[in-house]
Amino acid sequence: MELTAYHEAGHAFMATVLGAKVESVTIDPDNDDGPERYGDTQIIWKRSRLSDREWSERAILVSLAGPVSEMLYSGDPFHPGLVAEWANDWQSAWDLAEPFFPSPRRRLEYLETVTAQLYQRLNSEPNWSAVAAIADSLLAHEMLEHEEIEEIVKEWID
Repeated sequence: MELTAYHEAGHAFMATVLGAKVESVTIDPDNDDGPERYGDTQIIWKRSRLSDREWSERAILVSLAGPVSEMLYSGDPFHPGLVAEWANDWQSAWDLAEPFFPSPRRRLEYLETVTAQLYQRLNSEPNWSAVAAIADSLLAHEMLEHEEIEEIVKEWID
């Protein structure tokens, strides 16, 4: 449960600091007809303010922020493309990068570079404290709404 909380907190934190609205984040998602999920983060972007490339770059960061946060919390620096539980996040980032990096080799290099930069970014203060505060609130309440996430992030990031 803690790993899932950190994973979802990473998505929520990164989306918030990049200007998206995080409608909700949960570590107890509804069992719908889709694949089994341990957590869920609902994000709304104002696409009209961003070019396609800007939106894709931000969405890639948000997709990879979950796995990176989980890596930081666990201390296990896995490749996000090789962990089954992160397959959807990796596939999303992979698909978003394709228009800009049609070569699979170049796309892989790009995503690995983004992952390493994101690792450093989230592993610094006050970013990691904000992620941890979101995760702690998720563990206590199982679901957070937009206002709660904004409040937590604003405590740490001005």
